[in-house]
Order: sequence, then C-alpha cells, then structure tokens
Amino acid sequence: MAGSVTVDGRAAVEIPIPARPSKYVPWPLACVVAAVTSFCAGLYWDLAWHQSVGHDNFWIPPHVLIYSCGVLAGVSCGYLILSTTFRHSEAERAISVGVWGLRAPLGAFMAAWGGIVMLTAAGFDNWWHIAYGLDAKISSPPHWALGFGIAGVQIGGIVLLAGAMNRDSGPVRRKLDFLFLYLGATILVLQLIVPNHRILYHSALCYAAVCAITPGVMIGMATASWNRWACTMVGAIYMVFVGANVWILPLFPATPRLGPVYQPVSHYIPLEFPLLLVVPGFIMDCVRARLPQANRWRLAIILGPAFLAGLVAVQWPFADFMMSPWARNWFFGAHYLPYFTRPTSHLGSNQFFPVEASPMRFWVTMAAALGVAILSSRIGMACGGWLRKVRR
Repeated sequence: MAGSVTVDGRAAVEIPIPARPSKYVPWPLACVVAAVTSFCAGLYWDLAWHQSVGHDNFWIPPHVLIYSCGVLAGVSCGYLILSTTFRHSEAERAISVGVWGLRAPLGAFMAAWGGIVMLTAAGFDNWWHIAYGLDAKISSPPHWALGFGIAGVQIGGIVLLAGAMNRDSGPVRRKLDFLFLYLGATILVLQLIVPNHRILYHSALCYAAVCAITPGVMIGMATASWNRWACTMVGAIYMVFVGANVWILPLFPATPRLGPVYQPVSHYIPLEFPLLLVVPGFIMDCVRARLPQANRWRLAIILGPAFLAGLVAVQWPFADFMMSPWARNWFFGAHYLPYFTRPTSHLGSNQFFPVEASPMRFWVTMAAALGVAILSSRIGMACGGWLRKVRR
C-alpha cells in the first residue's frame, strides 16, 4: 500500500506504508510533548512560588523546568530538521517542506523556532534579574518573549502531531491522537490562568474571557481529531492537569521571603481549582454527533451558545460552593491564600468581585460573551479543518 505526496511541484512521489506500522510514537514528537509539559508544570510551580515565597532569582527550580522546554524542543526538532535535510531519504523529504535550504515537517520548524525564542528569552531574563533585582512581577519583556516561544512550541507540536496522525494508518494513530488532544488541552492550561479565579465566577467578563479561546480550542482539536469525545477529553485533561497542581504543590514546604505577610504560609500555595470544562465539552460533543453534516456557521451558532450555557450552568453554582466552608479542604483548595492576601480583600473575605457595576452592563457583557463564543467556535473549526489536511 502506498500514498502519494507532491514535492516542490514535481510529480507525486509514492511513499510505501509498511505492512507493520510502528507501534511507538517517534521520539522527536514525544520530546515536544514533554517540552510543553515541562513548561506548563514549571509555570504553575513558578506562580505558586510567587504566591508562597515571593522572592526569586533566575536560577530557581521552576525557571529551570520552564526553560527546559526550549532545550527539549530545540534539540528534538533540530535533529529532525538536520536528519531530514541531510539523509536524502526520498520518503522523508516527500513529507517535508523546505525552509532556507533545510527540510522537515512544517511543525518541526515552528517548534524549533519556539525553542530558540525561549532560549533567547532565558538569557534576556537572566540579564533582567541581574539588572533589576528581584522578579517580583510576572509581566516583563523577557516573559513576553517567553510567551511567544511557548506558543511556537505548542502550535508547532500540534501541527507536527497532526501531520503524523493524518499519515499513519496503524495502531500508533490512537496514541498520536491522544497526544494531539493533550497538547490542545495545554493551551487551555496556560490561557485560562487569569480568568480562573473564584472571586470572578459571578462576573460576565470572566465568562467572556473563557469563551474567547476555549470553544475554539476544543472544537478545533475535535475537528482535526478522530476521537468521538475529543472536546470532553480536552476538558478532562485540562482539569486533571490543573487539579494535580492543587493536590501536589501544597505537599512541599515554603516560607515567604518578601513582605508584608498577611497570611500564614508554610507550604506552596497553588493556583485555583480548575474550571469545570468537561461539562460544556461533553455538550459540544453531543451536538457535533447530532449534526455531523451541518454547515460550519450553523454549527458554530449552535455550539457557541451550547458551550456558554453549559459553562454557566455548572460554574455559577460551583462558584457559590467554592466560597463556602465545604470547599476549604485539600481537594478543592479554597483555603489556600497567597501570603500577600489582605484579610479585608474579596479573596480574603470570600466575596465575589463586582466587575459589572449594573445588571445592564452584566447582560451586555454576557451577550458579548455569546458572540465571542460563536466566533471562537467558527475559527476553531477552520483551524481544525486545516489541521486535518496537514500531511507534512
């Protein structure tokens, strides 16, 4: 059995498919997944460090874990680029693209670029610490560059896995599909850090922020995936990853090094319990199953409200629970407060922050959230449709 791919406008090249396809994920792809995992784990650890310790320099364990992402992505994808370019294997070159005389799958170039940007940002970040001292703030030029780098690694990894998944017809496709959805979930792990705060769960702005990216990521990955429950899996992977940080980080001791200290802290303070995305993800999967041949705009107009309604239906009452004494335990972590939390603040007194000043403003923002959810879903379908066509 063989498949044909056009190379540089030339005649199609026949690529033989082995009678026994590999049962293992190629190591460069596994390294890219490990790189993204390293970054996400390191970032959550770093943010917990800021909430628990405060003081840090460049050479702390969370930063090492974060910048290991650039090393893993750069080395693995660099090897893939060099091996494809200089091996002169017609089959490998047929499933590659050319960039400045080099050849490799498109995703390898994107992830390698992201890794290089991250390593460049590491040097910039080290200089920033030396020049300005303590890294007491999250937002800084080195961290912005770092954000661009991890975006390149994530998107490159998704494109790389999509190409491998679309070309493979053997048992490894299921593994590739899972890793593909996993990388999609890591986008939510990073992008939902800011809106995922329990004092905002009763504000329309919080739901608008979530709808700006989450439906698009979920439906985009589902459109490109072969999994029937892709949206549900993306939501579940996100919840498990973020939840693991709530359950694991407090097991380790930490002491504040900056003041003023308003809360007694003896261990790491994790970020918030994850949003309940598995429920709207399940609803989206059910809608997709009922309307498999629907026009994309029509499907987006249905999926957007379905996502928003499902999210509000579970997150709104869950917000009340998270403010109650019942959530102040090791599982939900509502009693974990950063050392700089004032007792009179909304978080310290377990009160919702009134983002919208009036009911009218609330409903206008919620209407905007609905429109954003529809647009995000449509963009996600377009991106997922392109990913499903990727072969190299």
